[in-house]
Amino acid sequence: MSIKVRYFASLKEHVGRGEDELILSNAMTVQAIWQQLNPQINLPESALAAVNMDYVTMDTLVGEGDEVAFFPPVTGG
Repeated sequence: MSIKVRYFASLKEHVGRGEDELILSNAMTVQAIWQQLNPQINLPESALAAVNMDYVTMDTLVGEGDEVAFFPPVTGG
């Protein structure tokens, strides 16, 4: 099964690319996807993730055709 993974803002700069495509044999969590694609880079603690444009927790399962997006921590003022 294939999924698309996108990185935004400073995370895009940090990983050095804007997106990945990943072939999965089984459903994986959002956290496991990050670790598989970026084994040398820790996901910032307060980073956000979305699956199919809905914010999710890092333990959400991702399956066939889903799109995962990672966003850096958001600050406001």
